[in-house]
Amino acid sequence: MAKADFKVPELQEFIEVPLLEEGTMAHSHPFHSKPDFQEPLGYPGELVENWEEKAIEKMGDLLGKYRSFQVFLDSCVKCGACTDKCHYYLSTKDPKNMPVGRQDLLRKVYRRYFTLPGKYFPKLVGAVDLTKDVLDDWYSYFHQCSQCRRCSVFCPYGIDTAEISMAAREIMDSIGVGQKYCNEIIAKVYKIGNNLGLPGPALADTLEGLEEDVYDETGVEVKYPLDQKGADILVVTPSADFFAEPHVDGLIGYGKVFHEAGVSWTLSSKASEAANFGMFIGSYENMRRISLRIREAALELGVKRIVMGECGHAWRVAYSFLNTLAGPFDFLDPNYPVPQHILEFTYNEIQKGTLKLDKSANDDKVLTFHDSCNVARASRMGPKPGGQFEIPRAVIKAVCNNFVDMDADTIQEKSFCCGGGGGLLTDDLMELRVKGAQPRVTALKNAMDDSGVTHMAAVCAICKSQFTKVLPYYGLDMDQIVSVHQLVSEAIILTGQKSDEDEDGEDED
Repeated sequence: MAKADFKVPELQEFIEVPLLEEGTMAHSHPFHSKPDFQEPLGYPGELVENWEEKAIEKMGDLLGKYRSFQVFLDSCVKCGACTDKCHYYLSTKDPKNMPVGRQDLLRKVYRRYFTLPGKYFPKLVGAVDLTKDVLDDWYSYFHQCSQCRRCSVFCPYGIDTAEISMAAREIMDSIGVGQKYCNEIIAKVYKIGNNLGLPGPALADTLEGLEEDVYDETGVEVKYPLDQKGADILVVTPSADFFAEPHVDGLIGYGKVFHEAGVSWTLSSKASEAANFGMFIGSYENMRRISLRIREAALELGVKRIVMGECGHAWRVAYSFLNTLAGPFDFLDPNYPVPQHILEFTYNEIQKGTLKLDKSANDDKVLTFHDSCNVARASRMGPKPGGQFEIPRAVIKAVCNNFVDMDADTIQEKSFCCGGGGGLLTDDLMELRVKGAQPRVTALKNAMDDSGVTHMAAVCAICKSQFTKVLPYYGLDMDQIVSVHQLVSEAIILTGQKSDEDEDGEDED
């Protein structure tokens, strides 16, 4: 078990609703962003002098732009349906981590400045002035929301806490109070092209190494092209796929699938990042700027299709916003969706019988599947509702003999968050990440005890990175989290692939 300087919650057989403990996570907040990271995003480098006035002005601007924002702030009746739905509240017991409690941090200020009762009778309606203490609470608790939207599934009014958290973060950024992790990453995208700051030569070297590894393993020349003009498909994937485990094994799987499908494809050094942290900070302008890189790369390379790799929020941004933020994509082949998920592509090839698969290659595993939040609750796959649940499971079952779902109340649209999404995947929030993972790890551990599950597959780069880091805190192994296309890579038999007998002959020679 990994060591921690905080108390790691004990796993129980069932997820219990805790008694309230005020202020248990008041100390938690991420590092503040430096001017070097703020300014490329269009924000002040530090807290502006008239920040109260500017913050209220920004809130008014958002209320005017987004009708949903005002509806969410006005419609809550404190019914309590959301109180026990947040993984952070369940694990920290802090009432400000209840979705309604977190919303009220902003709602009280909204009432004070934008409603008639709040202006004249603030105490009667729970309205408060925007003070430095309130701002500090915003910074702490709106960075204890992974924007997973699980609470919205259960809210009878459909209030989206993620939208409120995004708005709060954008207001804070606009007055010079940004989060280091998110804003530094966005600045890297603008400067270099991806979240990890990997330059083009490093990408090319990595892909060349993957080609050599696959050839050594299979005897087949599978290509992982970069900036290949005239290719049919542009693949846009999270930068973690280029080097991190288990992400890179998924990228290897993409290449094998494309090879067997007989299609030409390419990655782009310009659009070498599928992730879009502009969503996490609530900035549609920065979302647009990042999304435009994909459009520019598609035009420069002359591709006909765009396929997104395994990344949860990247798929949400692509599915929900790409056409409006960076469209129109009328220069692409109209016979294919814009964009398409790599799982949709692989599933279609499996249905057509293009891929030769040996399910026994994954017989060392009993799999379950983690429905990543932004895929499960903010997107779709395939031509019908629920495809985002059915297609990943269908692909897993096509390449594995042993699959078991976790408890029904913890999967699909009710899925628990990994605990590290929404721009919280940073070491300065490790306590929050570990505690936030407790409900999901509880469901995983129950599946391990009851059904012999050994591994959990996911289609989100953040989920995979989060579980790799937090599973050891609960006494589990970091390599129990795998990529879906890692499983595909293990099972696929390439045309002309050397067999075990061929390898034995080579060893004898």
